[in-house]
Parts: sequence; structure tokens; C-alpha cells
Amino acid sequence: MKSSNGPKQQIFSHLAEIAAALAHPHRIEILELIAQGERSVEDLAERIGLSLSNASRHLQVLRRARLAAPRREGKNMFYSLVSETEVVTLLASLGRVGERNIAEIDQVLQSYFRTRDSLEPVSRSALLERLRDGSVTLLDVRPPEEFARGHLPGALNISLDQLDAALGDFTENIPVVAYCRGPYCILSFEAVAQLRARGIEALRLEDGYPEWKAAGLPVET
Repeated sequence: MKSSNGPKQQIFSHLAEIAAALAHPHRIEILELIAQGERSVEDLAERIGLSLSNASRHLQVLRRARLAAPRREGKNMFYSLVSETEVVTLLASLGRVGERNIAEIDQVLQSYFRTRDSLEPVSRSALLERLRDGSVTLLDVRPPEEFARGHLPGALNISLDQLDAALGDFTENIPVVAYCRGPYCILSFEAVAQLRARGIEALRLEDGYPEWKAAGLPVET
């Protein structure tokens, strides 16, 4: 007779808790945000458009699943990822499965992302080679506070609304590679489209800062 509470079943039960914690779009978005660096509950609530109490409830679910961990500073509570590399890898795997198996995700990719940039993105290994020989300008289009927490080596931090004014920062005939929070961050797509419209050769990185860091590649703070 098979045990309903054997060691395998106990492991599966805990894995199901992790899966359940991911079963809400706000919680996935929270994980994407804290993958950029530690954030307060208030900041997360504001960025996602939640009440403080609602944001706190989502964070408690992530905390119980050991995906996020709190740190108290005075009256404020800050959250960061637990096992950062593994969580970022888990989210990337979730995205790949969704892209391959769910037609609605592919429709969004086709209608929004690929209409803005149908070119093959730059891989991490290819970008690393270009950074070593100085044949690329690296553009980080995340908010300044995220850039300050960590960024790719030598990256320029320019927001979309400042990009036209900063065109003089780009060297002629040197391509620009833009990156953002991750593979579904629209900022890098918009930056590439904006730069190409101004006659500048521009490409996207295949994903974003968290994936680069999780791969053990060099970062700066």
C-alpha cells in the first residue's frame, strides 16, 4: 500500500506551496521588482497599484513559500528574494513554458513585442564579448534607483523620456544594446524602437539585469 504522506509526497506538497505562491500576476510582478533589488512594501504597492494591505498579503504568501524574505528598518519593512539565482531561474523557466504552451502568450508576444522588434536579441555571451572589446554602448532604461542597486558593467542609465536629449552620448557607428528588468519589460523594446527611428543601430539584450546577475556575470553597483 502506498503512503499518502511519504517523503516524495511531502516534497511534492512543499513544491505545490511554491507553485501556489506563483499563481497570481501581482506576486509574479513583485518577484520581478525585488529581483532588481530590495524594496519596501510601500514602494511595491505604489509601483503595482495596490493598497498597502493588499501588497502585504501578497508578500506574506511569497514569504511563506520562502520566495521572499523581509527585513525591518525602523517602522518600514523591506523585501528581497530568497535564493536569488534559483528564483530568477524559476521565473525564466515559467516564461519559457508559457511561451511554448499557451497560445494567448504567443499572441501577446506577436502583437506587442515582435511588432516593435522582430530582430533576434543579443545573447548574454555575445554581449559579454562585445563589452570586452568595447564595440558596443550599453543602455540601461530602468529607473535610476534600480540602476543604483546594480547594473551591467559600463552601462549608461537613460530613461525613455530623456533618450532624445541624450542622443549625443552615443558614439557614431557603435551599436547600442538596451536592457531592462527582464524579457517582458517593455522599456527596452521602446528604447530600441526610439533609437532606430533616429538612425542609431540598436538591439535588445535577450533578457534583463536579474538574469545576467543570476548567470554569475559581472555587475556594478
